[in-house]
Amino acid sequence: MKHLILGTAGHIDHGKSSLIKALTGIDTDRLPEEKARGITIELGFAHLEIPGRCHFGIVDVPGHERFVRTMVAGVGGIDMVMLVIAADEGVMPQTREHLDICQLLGVKNGIVALTKSDLVEKEWLALVREEVKEFLSGSFLENAPIIPVSARTGAGLEDLVAELGRLAVVTDQKRADGPFRLPVDRVITVPGFGTVVTGTMLSGKIATNDEVEILPRGLHARVRGVQTHGAGRDQGSAGERLALNLQGVGHDEVRRGDVVVPRGAFRTTGLVDVRLELLKSAPRKLKHRARLRFHAATYEIAASVVLFNRSQLEPGESDFAQLRLSQPVVLQNGDTFVLRSSSPAITVGGGRILDPFPPPRRRRTGEAVQLLEAVAAVDEAATVSGMVASNVLSGISFSDLTQRTGYAPKRLESVLTPLLASGDIIQVCREPKIYLSRTGFSSLCQVLAEELAAFFSQNPLKDAMSKEELKSRFPARSDQRFFSYCISALEKSGTLVIDRELVKPLQRQDRVAAAQQDMEQRIESKLASHGSEPPSIKELAVFFDLPEKSALELLNRLARSGRAVKVKSDLFYPPAPLAAIRDKVVALLEQQSEMSPADFREVTGLSRKYMIPLLEYFDEQKLTIRSGDKRRLRRSSI
Repeated sequence: MKHLILGTAGHIDHGKSSLIKALTGIDTDRLPEEKARGITIELGFAHLEIPGRCHFGIVDVPGHERFVRTMVAGVGGIDMVMLVIAADEGVMPQTREHLDICQLLGVKNGIVALTKSDLVEKEWLALVREEVKEFLSGSFLENAPIIPVSARTGAGLEDLVAELGRLAVVTDQKRADGPFRLPVDRVITVPGFGTVVTGTMLSGKIATNDEVEILPRGLHARVRGVQTHGAGRDQGSAGERLALNLQGVGHDEVRRGDVVVPRGAFRTTGLVDVRLELLKSAPRKLKHRARLRFHAATYEIAASVVLFNRSQLEPGESDFAQLRLSQPVVLQNGDTFVLRSSSPAITVGGGRILDPFPPPRRRRTGEAVQLLEAVAAVDEAATVSGMVASNVLSGISFSDLTQRTGYAPKRLESVLTPLLASGDIIQVCREPKIYLSRTGFSSLCQVLAEELAAFFSQNPLKDAMSKEELKSRFPARSDQRFFSYCISALEKSGTLVIDRELVKPLQRQDRVAAAQQDMEQRIESKLASHGSEPPSIKELAVFFDLPEKSALELLNRLARSGRAVKVKSDLFYPPAPLAAIRDKVVALLEQQSEMSPADFREVTGLSRKYMIPLLEYFDEQKLTIRSGDKRRLRRSSI
């Protein structure tokens, strides 16, 4: 059965908690102060099972403007929202702010409950529905069902549950792959058990006896027990509301905003690259270096906004930015966040984490923006390529990629495989696996080639340079383990020659190169002198006193440069005579529809030694098509 988290949202006193109690029988207002004041102050939790469809964990949030920070902590991990609007009041200030927050946090699906519908006339209810539709226009709830309900009479509750079941079918459950991550939203002490933390599992699976780490504090603990909605379990999965009984930490050592993760699987960050959106309703422009309150998962900390492209953002605009956080936190690519101002205390914007461990970036540079655009891509391959490219010469390890992308190892491997096959990404170390972009690797090779050239320019009497000397000139910000991969690539490309512990530029082999060039010219002349009946490789090797392998290598070099044409593995033609033969074939087949071997011999005057290879060559080049022992012209080849 699917497990989803349903969060409430809406203005104070619009009946969120009463509706949850009517649906589930659970009173989410558990604090004495909440009972006394009749308002929700802290997060409340309940659960609802729709047989055969979904098991909902429900997070009930406070609606008062003073507790928006608590509301954000509650909706950080929800999959669907139930926006509650009282029929007797309609859309109110916190209705608007809560909707903005859900939109910024990337909530995709939801439902609207018109509570207290029994207190208004039908005509008034119809007016409120129209007001709500207009309010939701352009938002992710634009087409959401609007269900009038009454917690007091029970009217509309069956319709509400039916719509929740329908939405559950089309709502994606959180991924259970990868390491588990549970942001803590509540810490309690249970007599006889000790410290218990609750939260919504964002990814992975956790089980009894798992060894865990609590970040950013770096505390270690063991999972003594797992519960969901009061029932003991062997393990919990992504998308579930869980309570973890932790052994090894006191209840006063853990607090909301901490994250329970596997030991050593995550690290904290204080600097993140983001795509930031400033709400249209923001009261003022967002200036470079502005300080705001940062909310993500269950965190709330101060942050400074660094704008890459401009000095300020206008309300309604979005751009790339870097957030410098006042405290270390655990974040991953794709996590969403909300930004709130302190004065006035309102939500002004938010967005999505692009890179939780960004390399240094310079403001107002096209390179920084180009790399961020790649990282921001929805396509997984583009995101991985962008992150690898953003490290330029330093490379990035497989483990760092899992941290920065948030992808599980198997998922990351499946993304990397085609990128490695195409050469867009190059693996430069086997263990640990480290990757460079094609551009980054080429840049490193180019640096070495330039250093080699500079050395021989400064030392004209030396004919070689030691590997250690060249390695000492390798860029300091790059990993020294890349050096051997780079010089191997330079050797394969013909830029240098490796001789044990020495390296030489190819230009130092002047005599060999000159002799090779001379022999190429002689072979080219020999081919041309025989016209349409050139000598074979064996005949050339005998004539020039060369090993056949060397003769073939020289002929292949001529072919690559266009100075000869490879007709068969042991037969190369000079270009001009071959073109003349081709023209004769075309002319003949334009006069008559078919050509026999005898026709070919008559028009070219060639012996069988050359006829068969040439006929097969023209077939392979799709100039002709064979039918029995005759050839026809492929019209598309002319």
